[in-house]
Amino acid sequence: MAFDIKMIKEVYARMAERVDIARNKVGKPLTLAEKILYNHLWDGNAAKGYIRGKDYVDFAPDRIACQDATAQMALLQFMQAGKNKVAVPTTVHCDHLIQAKQGANLDLKRANDVSKEVFDFLASVSNKYGIGFWKPGAGIIHQVVLENYAFPGGMMIGTDSHTVNAGGLGMVAVGVGGADAVDVMAGMAWELKFPKLIGVKLTGKLNGWTSAKDVILKVAGILTVKGGTGAIVEYFGDGAKNLSCTGKGTICNMGAEIGATTSTFGYDASMERYLRATDRNEVADEANKIKEYLTGDPEVYAEPEKYFDQVIEINLDTLRPYLNGPFTPDLATPVGELGAKAKANGWPIKVDWGLIGSCTNSSYEDLSRAASIAKQAVDKKLVTKADFGINPGSEQVRYTAERDGILKVFEDLNATIFTNACGPCIGQWDRSDLKGEEKNTIVHSFNRNFSKRADGNPNTHAFVGSPEMVAAIAISGRLDFDPMNDTLINEDGEAVKLDEPKGLELPPLGFDVKDSGYVEPVKDGSNVEVSVSPTSERLQLLTPFEPIGNEIRGAKLLIKAFGKCTTDHISMAGPWLRFRGHLDNISNNCLIGAVNAFGKKTNFVKNQLTDEYGGVPDVARAYKAAGVKSIVVGDHNYGEGSSREHAAMEPRHLGVAAVIVKSFARIHETNLKKQGMLGLTFDNEADYDLIQEDDVFNFIDLNEFSPEKQLTLEIVHANGSKDVIKLNHTYNQSQIDWYNEGSALNLIKKENLK
Repeated sequence: MAFDIKMIKEVYARMAERVDIARNKVGKPLTLAEKILYNHLWDGNAAKGYIRGKDYVDFAPDRIACQDATAQMALLQFMQAGKNKVAVPTTVHCDHLIQAKQGANLDLKRANDVSKEVFDFLASVSNKYGIGFWKPGAGIIHQVVLENYAFPGGMMIGTDSHTVNAGGLGMVAVGVGGADAVDVMAGMAWELKFPKLIGVKLTGKLNGWTSAKDVILKVAGILTVKGGTGAIVEYFGDGAKNLSCTGKGTICNMGAEIGATTSTFGYDASMERYLRATDRNEVADEANKIKEYLTGDPEVYAEPEKYFDQVIEINLDTLRPYLNGPFTPDLATPVGELGAKAKANGWPIKVDWGLIGSCTNSSYEDLSRAASIAKQAVDKKLVTKADFGINPGSEQVRYTAERDGILKVFEDLNATIFTNACGPCIGQWDRSDLKGEEKNTIVHSFNRNFSKRADGNPNTHAFVGSPEMVAAIAISGRLDFDPMNDTLINEDGEAVKLDEPKGLELPPLGFDVKDSGYVEPVKDGSNVEVSVSPTSERLQLLTPFEPIGNEIRGAKLLIKAFGKCTTDHISMAGPWLRFRGHLDNISNNCLIGAVNAFGKKTNFVKNQLTDEYGGVPDVARAYKAAGVKSIVVGDHNYGEGSSREHAAMEPRHLGVAAVIVKSFARIHETNLKKQGMLGLTFDNEADYDLIQEDDVFNFIDLNEFSPEKQLTLEIVHANGSKDVIKLNHTYNQSQIDWYNEGSALNLIKKENLK
């Protein structure tokens, strides 16, 4: 069944006119990304061509998707907006709050017991405001969106950084903070700096052990975790057409790991096949009517250097399989070279776990290719050396894979089939085989491998690969195993070699499912009651933030973060997910994972009021209680990773007035702005080194805060000496209005009262 077909037809009906006008205004052929962007301008037809990387533009997304961990805060904010119903199609997906431990049935039952209060809240809010609700166990948000809601040429935003997965079906799909989503839910425009464009030309065809996952692992190695910041990555070429739709989704999914705004592919035959296989013939028929508008203009792909800001070319014929890691998803190493690299760096060679799934690689095709390797292990009498865990992407994928015997293959290797949920990928993993902080290695098909992410252990070395490569490495139990060249000894003492993986793009018998897990909202939710207990530890109604104001003097340093500081460091997931709907409780994890530049410890900072040391949240609360504002200082790409706005809301709640860094990850910078904070960068990166542990900060000219005007900061050191430095910002006037009102939500409420 095609959801929201009327809306999709409206998007397609206007596309030719809007794109033709935009092409005329820009004065050149257009990429696919530009066509989608110009077709979704808030003001309708383009009045001019926008400058990439400079102009802020208002857009009108077609739909919104929220996962349960971030939906709580997003919906708590929306409840304050004064609206009776969401303005655009919106869905909530319960996939983050299910811990992987014993297997699907027991884990799901436990999650429904432990998180009943949260699930009931999300269900009732969804019902009240016209939001589609996907129950726990229905699947991982991005796989469910690809199967049901994504459509070529569409624009969507989602409260999860991997919303970009929908680019596999030709969308511009962008991960945002909940406050951005609330704007659109409330019928307002979504603002985005017009992205730069990176073109990736794919030639040839995947073969042997190489998969779509290896394309993005290669790209991550080239661009690094921040090389795509502020840009849309557009894949094209004959090689792109040779990829399956879900393979395209995998590539777009991990675009979040290079900092890209999103990634996308032009509409082609593989997308049409996927739409029809997932019961969306009507969408495919409509797309076919305007298919030349659902891909880049021929001139763009013929001479890409003229139209993209950067062009990368990858030959799929010669691409090798990769394993990326540890501790960062851009440390790319071809499989055959990993053994020597691991030994040189002291990475454990023994592999303890192989984990297959996550929103990145949990499609039917992914499971079938990995199962083809697992079946060989059974048939060739190999004893698997590592534990196996499998997370199907959706109930539809799980049901179909079980029907077709794919899951039984894994079960024959004693694999644990976890719930159709995120599980270990986001730290929802009760791992029983290791205690404490033992040094170990795991391989997985996920997207992120930051320190502590999967199991909370800083010494777990996690490597990212394709599902089939993860299966092979797990069977061997060794990080240095190269299935393309190495053999394994079976139970009979024979040397056997694994054959190349084989998979099925789509199930030959079609997809099937008994209960997808979807709950349609009532047409009129005015009588639906949403209750939040004032004594709840999981949920807390929000109190609007007070404006920070233009007088910040005597602010204290809270922490100077050293090195990589992701949203996992700022607001950990894992066990903390249970507090995602309670701002005060979850603020107790604020920056506890960040390494303090002074002493190189985590969660250990100086309280300038007492000269004693304590945890970051404790010191922040002490400053707040004393009426003292605090400052956070950070390094490059601060806020890399998840879209979680808690990483901005927690410091704001605890009295942090400004975050000053060398550079920001895009989503986090926007989240800080939305919450009425100052997100600033050093004009001279070397000024980071001036910051001392006892520093006090005075903003000299904050009363002159305006677009493109630097701010001046006076740093007063403990010995009485001072440094005066310049700070940069990217605030436009609308964003400065957010700051002056205390938050973007405060401004929405104010305008709704007019």
